[in-house]
Amino acid sequence: MKADMDKIITLSDRDSPAELQKYLSSLTDDQLITGITNGALKGKKVGATIKGIFKGDKDINKWPALLLVYQHCIPLCESGDLQTEVAADIIGLLMLETHTLSGPSLAQLASLFVEAIKVGKMGSGKSLELFPTVLTALSACEVLSYGKGLCKYPALVTLSLCYIKNINILMRVWDPQCVIHLTTMFRDVPLSSEELRFLVEKVLRMFAKLDLQEIPPLVYQLLLLSAKGCKKQVLDGIISYFKEQDVRQEEEQKDGESLELEVQSIPQDQLRHVEGTVILHIVFAIRLDHELGREFLKSFKTSYGDLCPFSVALMLSVARIQRYEEQVFDLLKGAIIKSFKDEQLQQGSKFLQDLLPEHCSVAQMILDTVKNSVFGWDHVTQGLVQLGFCLMDAFGPKPGPFGKTTEGSATIARTPTQQACKLGGQVLLQGFKMHEPIRGEILEQVLNRLVTKTASPVSHYLDLFSDIVVSAPMILLESSSKLTETFDHLSYLPLATVQGLLKAVQPLLKVSMSLKDALILVLRKAMFSSQLDGRKSAVTGFLLLLKNFKVLGSLASSQCSQAISSSQVQVDVHSRYNSAANEAFCLEILSSLRRCLSQQADVRLMLYEGFYDVLRRNSQLASSIMQTLFSQLRRYYEPEQDLLPPVKLEPCITAHGDQVYLQEPLAHLVSCTVHCLLWLQNLHRSTNRNADNSDDDEGEEEEEEEGYQSELQTILESMTRRMIKSELEDFELDKSAEFSMGSSVGVKNNIYAVLVMGVYEVLMEYNFIKANYSKSRFEELMELFNRYHKLSEILREKSGKGRLPSHKTPRSLLSLGFISTLLTVLFRDSTQSREEALSVLRASGDFVRYAVSVAVQKIQQLEETGHTDGPDGQNTERTFRFLCDMTSVLIWRYTNIPSVVEDAGKKEKRSSLSQLCLEGLLRIFTTCQQRFPDRMAQLLSTMDISEEADESDDNTEMNFFYIRQFQRALFTQLSGGEDEFNSKEAQLLVSILSVLSRQLKPSSKQFVQMITWTVKICKETSFEDSAFSKGLLSLLFNLHVLYKSPVSLLLELCQDIHSQRGDIDPEVEVEKQSHFAIVNTKTVTNLLVLSQVDRVLDEVDWLIARKKSQTLFDKSGEATQTAGQQDPIEKAVTLQLGTLLTALNELVQTSLLPGNCTITLLRELTRTYNILTTLVKYSHVLSFLSSVSSCPDDVKLSGSHLTPQCYAFIIYAQVDLTPVLTCSEAKLQRETTGIPNLIFSIEQYEKYLITLSKKSKVNLMQYMKLSTSRDFRINANTLDAALQEQDNSQDVEETPEPKQKKRRQ
Repeated sequence: MKADMDKIITLSDRDSPAELQKYLSSLTDDQLITGITNGALKGKKVGATIKGIFKGDKDINKWPALLLVYQHCIPLCESGDLQTEVAADIIGLLMLETHTLSGPSLAQLASLFVEAIKVGKMGSGKSLELFPTVLTALSACEVLSYGKGLCKYPALVTLSLCYIKNINILMRVWDPQCVIHLTTMFRDVPLSSEELRFLVEKVLRMFAKLDLQEIPPLVYQLLLLSAKGCKKQVLDGIISYFKEQDVRQEEEQKDGESLELEVQSIPQDQLRHVEGTVILHIVFAIRLDHELGREFLKSFKTSYGDLCPFSVALMLSVARIQRYEEQVFDLLKGAIIKSFKDEQLQQGSKFLQDLLPEHCSVAQMILDTVKNSVFGWDHVTQGLVQLGFCLMDAFGPKPGPFGKTTEGSATIARTPTQQACKLGGQVLLQGFKMHEPIRGEILEQVLNRLVTKTASPVSHYLDLFSDIVVSAPMILLESSSKLTETFDHLSYLPLATVQGLLKAVQPLLKVSMSLKDALILVLRKAMFSSQLDGRKSAVTGFLLLLKNFKVLGSLASSQCSQAISSSQVQVDVHSRYNSAANEAFCLEILSSLRRCLSQQADVRLMLYEGFYDVLRRNSQLASSIMQTLFSQLRRYYEPEQDLLPPVKLEPCITAHGDQVYLQEPLAHLVSCTVHCLLWLQNLHRSTNRNADNSDDDEGEEEEEEEGYQSELQTILESMTRRMIKSELEDFELDKSAEFSMGSSVGVKNNIYAVLVMGVYEVLMEYNFIKANYSKSRFEELMELFNRYHKLSEILREKSGKGRLPSHKTPRSLLSLGFISTLLTVLFRDSTQSREEALSVLRASGDFVRYAVSVAVQKIQQLEETGHTDGPDGQNTERTFRFLCDMTSVLIWRYTNIPSVVEDAGKKEKRSSLSQLCLEGLLRIFTTCQQRFPDRMAQLLSTMDISEEADESDDNTEMNFFYIRQFQRALFTQLSGGEDEFNSKEAQLLVSILSVLSRQLKPSSKQFVQMITWTVKICKETSFEDSAFSKGLLSLLFNLHVLYKSPVSLLLELCQDIHSQRGDIDPEVEVEKQSHFAIVNTKTVTNLLVLSQVDRVLDEVDWLIARKKSQTLFDKSGEATQTAGQQDPIEKAVTLQLGTLLTALNELVQTSLLPGNCTITLLRELTRTYNILTTLVKYSHVLSFLSSVSSCPDDVKLSGSHLTPQCYAFIIYAQVDLTPVLTCSEAKLQRETTGIPNLIFSIEQYEKYLITLSKKSKVNLMQYMKLSTSRDFRINANTLDAALQEQDNSQDVEETPEPKQKKRRQ
């Protein structure tokens, strides 16, 4: 055989075709095949042999050696026995000669390939490179004879691969081994769009059968194939595959956790690496094919609800392409905020919850993407950083009026924008923890925003920075130069920013000497800043350092434990900074702070408010702090015991021209001194119990402390005694004094009054604590209060008379802990030995009300800012404990002392006290929900529960027990008759019930009982109190919407309103009916019906938009519903709109009061018709009109009932609005735009209804009566009167004509 092949090569080289052809004719087919096979296996001269055969056999019709070579070489190359280079040479030679084959030969070769693919003999795929060449040559043959007839062969071959000629072959699948080769091959095959779609579907279905490592090359070939078309199909298929893999991973992980086994069909790290490779392939393809990029972004925009971590990572990688960057982040921000809004809407409506499955959380997808990015997704991390800052910049807190933030330091994100901002912070924090390369960039950008965004709140960036410090403090020390650079800007930053920044860096200062030194230098410079905020920042920084650098030997207490700590900072502070160094450091700071005592009042105030916390954290500094306070107090204390008053007020103020300013906040100085003194005395008492013996040095120190303590006590006793003796005339603050804020004398007297009242309060607290329940000391306390109360009344009376706004009640200086104790002893203390002394306090109704009002003031401050003034105001745990104590006392006071027990003369005062108790409870419950959302049950559990609730430990049952308490109180109010009804108290009770009902689960029986009770009250209560009715109906709607759709409730209320107000046509008599007694002639104007209509329209609009986008996304040309079925969403929308149209039909016939009610109703009618138009458009867009069958009901209601009444209501509204809105022409034009808007909406609705009727062949217009003219817009009498009034104006007559013409078009 070798000789035969050598001879063929020799003859071919001689260039003698006739001799070569003659020799080839002498060889048998077997000899020829054997020779080619042997040469190919040995890899020697097989190419030359095949060339010789091709050269010698040009007349294939006489001798088909050429076809034989093709038929033999194709399986030989697929056998896998040949070397790769040899097989490639053979296929290359065959491709060169393919065009010389005849049509039937080409057809036989094509059939050979098809059969090999069907039976799975194309494993290596080497010969598939030849197949496109065969098909291309075959396509040149327009018609050929093959088999039993004529056919166009390219279509036959292509469809053979996808549908394989008959049903049996159709059910077969491709061999997974050849999928990649086939996909590669089809890139060169001419395909129609239908054939390409079938091919892509086939390849995508094969994903599940392939090994995971084969997915990236197949994706690469698919992306190349997408150049022909089906780009969206390819991208959606790839994303869907990885979404399924992620879901399977998650399910396997959950199953593994439940079984305590590791169950994984695919290792997670392997899957993530494959996903990363595929993302790189897609991004590379998008760089080359911008049409693919546009299709990807378009697909993302229409189907964000189907997001998965893979698609989010892909989006972030695409963002690295500059032309798509802005668009990608806009899409992601829009998807995130829409997701949060949809989630909020769905959570607030039982109707939507029942109709739709649980909402897909885009936020969770993004956080999963961050978690997955740890598997080498470097191309995603930069996008994550950009996304995090985009979210925080776009959705962070915004400045309020005059640049002040309106948001407090709320601990929980409630609104969609707050949730989006929080998500951005989580993305950055997790990215900082996981990826070292981006840490520097994140830190630099956070610090830059803290420094540059001085006009906007930066609390969200401070929270992020604090979290970063706590999670990785040692990493931040590597970037200490950036922190030092930031410190240089401290004196120019807002005070809130400085406080947050310095609190965050405290753990770092303890382990970095250079950082601490840099900060101290900056703070010393800031102490002498020309800006007040700079000096206040310096005080803030020094106080924080004193709190956190404890001197060894300071008493540690649970109350004083550091609020800022880090589990990762494993450094013993005292090993680096010894006791002497720390003490010297702290004393040096104290000497710097003493300079503040000669500065403005705001700076001194910060110092006084911070000293108490410093003392508790660093008790070894007590001597220096107390000496500082003592020396400062003596400046304003009158040492002569016979002189009154005991304090010097004149040095406390300063004047610049006519302006008078506070220079020394004397009351805060006394308060700080008192609280520090009391704490030290308690500390020494507890210390003396534990230690009987002490060293000489300690004894000398104690003698020194006892010296200034006793001297301070003497001063405070003297101040108490002389303040009681002092009359208001001694302070020049009697009734004849001027308190107007418009004059310098009035301002000075106001400052004096506030200072004196503050001193009274501080002395009251001091004397109460020192009294030890002594009757005589309590009598002195009451003397102080009487002086305080008298001055307070004068101030209130005088400040309310001026032209300027009345003076705001000054913030009380009583501490929250004292108020909690005071309320407890006033209302709950039944100790026999204290009864006589406490009776002195309880006998004064003014004092009791004062105590409760101060408690309300403190709780309000806590609700708004998250902290209170005075000791422990910043301590979250102690604050919450005080809240619990006050809650127990206030609820006991309100529920256990009924009005029948009190005298008739005190009834009015008792009512005021009850209202204060209720207001305090309402604010406590609201504060707890905002600031301590997870501790509401703990708050309620601290209250005394009667036997009814003793057996139940369930939080819901305990919550409902207190709900019943307040329900009884409200029922008592409603049972007493309208004369005894206290509207303010009833409103507070309804507000408390509303807050507590939020703690109930909508699925619980207690929630159903709550709704039943509320409905009963609304049906039976007929008091003509609009404010109470509004609150009660608001409670009813808020509960009802979490139980079921409120449209039926709306219908009944609209019928009641129509019955109460009468018809717009005076001749029509409305049927008298009353579903809810609370609806009467006095309360009908303030009902919340129209706002609830708006809420229902929101839900319907949202459902239609969701269904429309879902339909367009899923649309595949086939109906997914049978003709007799209706989509549940479409059915729900139809029912909602039907009931709502009936309710609105009642309202448009109602003789509403002119003004806001009429204007709002016009707006809601306009919106209703707009939504009806959207629904008709939706039905028009669908390729199958499943919703048209349900349209006639709504069309009939809108056409035969609502629309005619709308036109009648328009005439009624025009007549009634004109006299009401005569205040200005601008307002008249603004408020009456509702009428033309409504007319336009009705006509647009009718226009699209006509279009839908033509398309659906259903006469939807049979219920509509089209308007033929708009003469209802012209009232002849009104027009004549207006023209007569304006006769004197020459240009007025010209202006109405074009306007009227425009309206007539």
